Amino acid sequence: MDGQSQLLLGVIFGAIGWGFFSYGKKQKAIVPLLTGIGLFVFPYFISQTALLIVIGAVLMVLPYFVSI
Repeated sequence: MDGQSQLLLGVIFGAIGWGFFSYGKKQKAIVPLLTGIGLFVFPYFISQTALLIVIGAVLMVLPYFVSI
């Protein structure tokens, strides 16, 4: 895939990350807050599209299995 798909995926994961971040901030829940920050940041460091999708999916599912 090309840079356009990576850019689109970065925007999508960033929007989902914003949702997690705002929820975590409002509810004072640390796991969704950190997941949101992770979803904001990780697309800057991943250059392979498949790896971008896998890491994004894992980060999105993480708050449902981890509760502190």
